Amino acid sequence: MRREVSGDGGRLTRTLVNLWPYIWPQDRPDLQRRVMWSVVLLVAAKLATIAVPFTFKFATDGLAHEGSATGNSWIGWVIAAPLLMTAGYGGTRILMAAFTQLRDATFAKVAMHAVRRLAILTFEHMHLLSLRFHLERKTGGLTRVLERGRNAIETIVRMVILQLVPTILEVLMIAGVLLYQFDWRYVVVIAITVALYMWYTYLATEWRIGIRRKMNESDSDANTKAIDSLLNYETVKYFGAEERERARYDRSMARYEKTSVDAYVSLAVLNAGQAVIFTLGLTATMSLCVFGIRDGTHTVGDFVMINAMMIQLYQPLNFMGMVYREIKQAVIDIEAMFALLSRDPEIRDAPGAKPLKVSAGAIRFEDVWFAYEPARPILKGVSFDVPAGHTVAIVGPSGAGKSTISRLLFRFYDITDGRITIDGQDIREVQQASLRNALGMVPQDTVLFNDTVRYNIRYGRWDATDAEVEEAAAHAQIDAFIRAAPKGYETEVGERGLKLSGGEKQRVAIARTILKAPPILVLDEATSALDSHTEREIQDALDRVSRNRTTLVIAHRLSTIIAADEIIVLDNGAIVERGAHQQLLADGGLYASMWNRQREAEAARERLALVAEDEVAPNRNPPQIGEMDGAMPHSEAAPQIVDAAE
Repeated sequence: MRREVSGDGGRLTRTLVNLWPYIWPQDRPDLQRRVMWSVVLLVAAKLATIAVPFTFKFATDGLAHEGSATGNSWIGWVIAAPLLMTAGYGGTRILMAAFTQLRDATFAKVAMHAVRRLAILTFEHMHLLSLRFHLERKTGGLTRVLERGRNAIETIVRMVILQLVPTILEVLMIAGVLLYQFDWRYVVVIAITVALYMWYTYLATEWRIGIRRKMNESDSDANTKAIDSLLNYETVKYFGAEERERARYDRSMARYEKTSVDAYVSLAVLNAGQAVIFTLGLTATMSLCVFGIRDGTHTVGDFVMINAMMIQLYQPLNFMGMVYREIKQAVIDIEAMFALLSRDPEIRDAPGAKPLKVSAGAIRFEDVWFAYEPARPILKGVSFDVPAGHTVAIVGPSGAGKSTISRLLFRFYDITDGRITIDGQDIREVQQASLRNALGMVPQDTVLFNDTVRYNIRYGRWDATDAEVEEAAAHAQIDAFIRAAPKGYETEVGERGLKLSGGEKQRVAIARTILKAPPILVLDEATSALDSHTEREIQDALDRVSRNRTTLVIAHRLSTIIAADEIIVLDNGAIVERGAHQQLLADGGLYASMWNRQREAEAARERLALVAEDEVAPNRNPPQIGEMDGAMPHSEAAPQIVDAAE
């Protein structure tokens, strides 16, 4: 048990050491002054707190007409004016509250600045970590680390600096007053009382933490089952399973009921035990004072003072269970944040790295080897050139390593062996920001920010004017469609762009890339998820974008790359064929086989589409705004771009 307490104390100490540079920032003397003033106000508040029982004592002695046991003449004058001491009692209580609130208000800026700085550092660090890290972690888990860490900093500051430290200071000051005003026996009683109180609080709180964890788990389980059942409402009705779902939910609620009762009982046990321990200590000190009054060494005012002092101490001590529980959870959450901050980015700029200088935009892969895991190589000695202003396409079966090539070019990963150069410059030796600034990407799955169309297009070049944004949209053939929407460019696209069809999202991605105007363009299966008509429309826009640019195309549909200057066929991580479209067809190899299979599949789809069109043609409604790019009807496609009010 002692080892665990020591462990918790050590973790709290480490956490406070890690937090201190943010609470006492070297570059913010104004915040340092606030910390110092907060300490002054903290001490002043506690001095006022200690003074309250004294005024109570003097007023009581004056009313009881008891002489001062010390015989000091000035005390005799004071107790002759009980009304003055009563006013002093009220005044010191006001000062106590005023100093405490002023301390909290003064320190708030320090605490929230620490929260903000650490949150920004963590958020920034998340973007520095590699793609491998983000693929291995759940995004929701990362945001929870950020959220919990942010709340934990506030909790630590509030609980330790504004609750725990003042309580410790108050206990020490009370011990000093008792030693001065009474004798060592009172200090011993107080020390034993506080020690027993904290020991019991620790044991009971540890017990309660386990119970509350079970209660939270059962609550989450019941909530999950309710949501799951309601989301599958139709399935429940199909199988007449209402009673089964009710029983399933009731089992979860029964567990929640039991754990909730246990939580309330444990809280009662905690509060009762704390009250018993403190009351015994209070009774012991007051009994000592009674003997002192009988012996003539103390006054009735001393009896009242010891009671008031102990009662004042009880309130902060009563929060210690909650303080301990909150601090313990906050330490765990902050450690998770600091663990994230201590994780080194896998991809770093080389020491002395210079910006990439793009003169022509020629790309070269020289004997490139790469593996996500050492035992499973993905690329095996891949070498090819993309001359400046030319278009090179990379095709191959799934898992051949096509998309890996684009990730390596953007330096999301570092290659195992070989070199990747742009205009003769090894991309590992240039600054990552300049490398990615020279590259434009139109991915297969375009994910948009939950903001306006204008915001998403401007993401390509943040300093672009509204006119430039609209010009880029016009080049991507989406300007007219955007203007037809009720809010035009201010239309919200929804989370991940779900208010747009696939073709509309791709056009926004193309407009974004046009606005960026990069010298090198990467198209990673940019049309593979679209229907044939939309694909042709998007391909026309892509052809315009790639004109006079070095273009690397990762292709799934071979019909989109027949005009490429060179087609590279990857299989099992190695180049097995390369050449122009007609040449590869004539060779009759893997490319020709893939081409024939795709043509047969497309022909079959077109026949089915014609049959379906003939069946629904008599009942077809006129096309509506938003049904562009050959998108499927609303019942089958993603929601169209509409005014959010609709």
